[in-house]
Amino acid sequence: MTKSKSNIRRAETLREILEGDIATGFYPAGTRLDEVTLANRFGVSRTPIREALIELSVAGLVEIKPRRGAFVRELGIARLIEMFEVMAELESMCGRLAARRITSQELLDLQTAHESCNMARADGDPDAYFHTNQTFHEAIFRASHNDFLAEQARSLQNRLKVYRRLQLRVRNRVSCSLAEHQQIVDAIKSGDADGAALHLRQHVLIQGERFNDFVASVSKHSQESERTGKRASG
Repeated sequence: MTKSKSNIRRAETLREILEGDIATGFYPAGTRLDEVTLANRFGVSRTPIREALIELSVAGLVEIKPRRGAFVRELGIARLIEMFEVMAELESMCGRLAARRITSQELLDLQTAHESCNMARADGDPDAYFHTNQTFHEAIFRASHNDFLAEQARSLQNRLKVYRRLQLRVRNRVSCSLAEHQQIVDAIKSGDADGAALHLRQHVLIQGERFNDFVASVSKHSQESERTGKRASG
């Protein structure tokens, strides 16, 4: 692996850790993310830290202020729900188009991604499921054959990534998600555009009990992060 690829991989790992720290309240809104402090924490140079902060800025979790540094943005539950509502509509549109336009190879890719999700569930690994789940949704974006729509869906998915990851830690959510995937695959395979759109919208949208579970999950991880932070500083 070349040095540049190693730096990219390191920055991605750091970004994922910082995403989780921000989402769970380890770094509350308004916190300044100092490059030197973070470099010391992770035992790396400032370069991958800087790259990770730039990616977090693009995702909307961090604001980089000239000559002042990077600060955690305020992102409340109400705002998150609004974003999930838009994400649900974007993915619904992708599903509708995919059911009409998907090629044989793209359908095979979708089914393969679904099977990978099933394997991750069987292994009891929510993080592995999260990554295979991204591949599953990406297959639908590509099968829509609408590049602009796919770009918008990817952009918002990236901003919501850490919260979608947390949602998978809710009890039984992975199994439910996999069952929803099967409905989506069946609808797309049969060319049922309305069904694909409906199942994808319901799959992404957080509402009712799922909303309460999601809020409780974020709160739980926030409390755990706070306790960890106190122990580290004590």
